Amino acid sequence: MQVLLSSNQLSETVHQLAAQLSSRHTDLDDVVFVGIQQGGVVVGNDIVTSIQQNNSSKKIQYGQLDITFYRDDIRNEILTPDTMNLPFAIENKTVVLIDDVLFTGRTIKAALDVLLDYGRPAKVELCVLIDRKEHRQFPIQADYVGVTVQTNKTDKVKLVNKEVVLITR
Repeated sequence: MQVLLSSNQLSETVHQLAAQLSSRHTDLDDVVFVGIQQGGVVVGNDIVTSIQQNNSSKKIQYGQLDITFYRDDIRNEILTPDTMNLPFAIENKTVVLIDDVLFTGRTIKAALDVLLDYGRPAKVELCVLIDRKEHRQFPIQADYVGVTVQTNKTDKVKLVNKEVVLITR
């Protein structure tokens, strides 16, 4: 197991992503942030907390998206769904999807499918902590990237105890 981002590096990367999002979205009234279960919610919580600290007078709309039943690669298992919490309308809003690792693009495709069941956003942007771009299976790219890493297809990149680790197989 190799540490890709230490706890301090992870914190710095999250603050950089929050700063990029804040500079792009100075008016937060028409922007909603949505963390994708599970790792995206962890990263999303930290990003939204950082944005909120710098915009204490504004209410940030933040929710969690469960894609369990929209995945195309886990149909043979019985899965327990994660928490789904979108306590706001996404119609005509800019939705910033947040995930921990962008790998094949299948998770993001499923998240887009879920979102469209909830309304028609004006725009969808993607913010990821880690981009493994050489393994994409769908034409999906992030608007905001913390770190791009080169990995083997069989490797796993995970958030573990406030660090990002690479597990080689």
